[in-house]
Amino acid sequence: MDSPVRNNLAQVQVSVESKPPILPPPETLRSLDLHKDIYIRCSRSWNRDARELADILNQPHIKRLLESHDQIADGTQNTKPRPKTEPPKLFPNGMTNDAIRMVGVRKKNGEPLGLTVQINENDNLVIARILEGGMIEKQGLLHIGDVILEVNGNQVRTPEDLQVEVAKSKDSVTLKVGNVQSSETHESIVMNGVNGVTKKLTCYMRTLYEYNPEEDSLLPCKEIGLRFDRGDILQIVDQRDPNWWQAKKVGGDNKTGLIPSLELEERRKAYVAPENDFVHKISICGARISRKKKKINYQSKSNCDFDKAELLLYEEVTRMPPFKRKTLVLIGTQGVGRRTLKNRLINSDPEKFAGVIPFTTRPQRVLEENGQTYWFTDRETMQEEIRNNKFLEYGEYNGHLYGTHLDTIRDVIKQGKMCILDCSPMSLKILHNSSEFLPYVIFIAAPGMEQLKSLYDISKSNSNLRYSSRNLTFDRQSSIRYSSRRARTLESLASLYEEEDLKRTLEDSASMQRTYDKYIDQVITNNDFDMTFRQIIEALEALTTEHQWVPVNWIY
Repeated sequence: MDSPVRNNLAQVQVSVESKPPILPPPETLRSLDLHKDIYIRCSRSWNRDARELADILNQPHIKRLLESHDQIADGTQNTKPRPKTEPPKLFPNGMTNDAIRMVGVRKKNGEPLGLTVQINENDNLVIARILEGGMIEKQGLLHIGDVILEVNGNQVRTPEDLQVEVAKSKDSVTLKVGNVQSSETHESIVMNGVNGVTKKLTCYMRTLYEYNPEEDSLLPCKEIGLRFDRGDILQIVDQRDPNWWQAKKVGGDNKTGLIPSLELEERRKAYVAPENDFVHKISICGARISRKKKKINYQSKSNCDFDKAELLLYEEVTRMPPFKRKTLVLIGTQGVGRRTLKNRLINSDPEKFAGVIPFTTRPQRVLEENGQTYWFTDRETMQEEIRNNKFLEYGEYNGHLYGTHLDTIRDVIKQGKMCILDCSPMSLKILHNSSEFLPYVIFIAAPGMEQLKSLYDISKSNSNLRYSSRNLTFDRQSSIRYSSRRARTLESLASLYEEEDLKRTLEDSASMQRTYDKYIDQVITNNDFDMTFRQIIEALEALTTEHQWVPVNWIY
């Protein structure tokens, strides 16, 4: 009773009792028309008092009073009373009872309805999104833009009111919904199709990061968020919302949920808060001073540095029937045995597998034949071909260039064989983005310390070389003074350096797997050479019998 509206009403009542106001005759005043006009203006107003007045005017006894007034006015003007008519019921945004309908929705206890709502400019609670595959979408009774007025007979004005009323329901929910004509843009008409037929933009994405909707503060409704892990395949069923896509997991429970769109996640991950912006500094007067940016020319050997700055979020893929890949790429840190596995694969079936012969600018030695161990070339020619991007990878050692020519890979493929590469992981981007080589990438992960020591022993025995670590060489068999203090000291130092190298191998292996996870098809931990060899063979055989998810740029 302390609001200005009620105080004004009290003042009006006092003035009526003290001195009757001069009012026009009843037959000249249509109170219901005036009531409707005032109600519409007040309900659309942002003023709190005006909206409170609209609620008062919408009370049934007020409308009945005004209806009686109009009937008396009609009786005094006409000899025959006008037939009694039911006045149209007024709802928010000026909707009459002709635009109102009741919709019953079946639901499961604890399961969301499958829609999101928002408050529009007229303070109406409108449906902003309907999830694909949900009960509401299957029934087709609700549409985007519909105004929700009541839930189970209780009026709702905010999303919180809607959540409370829906939570009270168990088996079904009855919604009072109003139709509002929406002004669609040309883009939305084109996207929604012609003649009201909705066109859903469906595609498949491989996720390259993890997402937990419970930790997302931007998600409008956490209950309908879709959680996924790195490497999951998602079917994107609706991309019309620029910020939130509707998706469901392939091979999951067929439940549709919201995930961040590519544009939203890029903006979020690329955003730098002002307090964490170290590119700019603050001057004495408080102005921001920008540092001059350094221009960096892209070089293929610095490919990994640019990859670290790339935001890897989603990769569009498509499902293909079984087919044979053209190249097998074995990657891993030094010392995990990938070269041993490569040679074993080639020797197991030379008609099916083959490797490549590298190029070098090193002078040809006596008894060396060109094309056996190396392809020999001059430095000028090799540098020119490097500038023309004809090498998969290259490097320099002892003043000589070494590299893998792309034509040597093509020659192996033309022979109908699978080309086996043990290249640097920095070359994976070139292979992955090309539809010519169709690589299958296996990451050889480092095992535990004990298994890794045995791999080092196997490598030493196969190479017939003395073990050398950090330029510290110690050969127990050839030591003349094995029992001397100096020999024992050298042995302990060699053992210490070896253990540090093994730890570094484990750390490098984990770091490499995280960095190049986007390109890896399978991870195999090399605990035993025989077991790892069998796993590789089984993986290659599965490619010819099972469907595969591959990047769309391989097909289109």
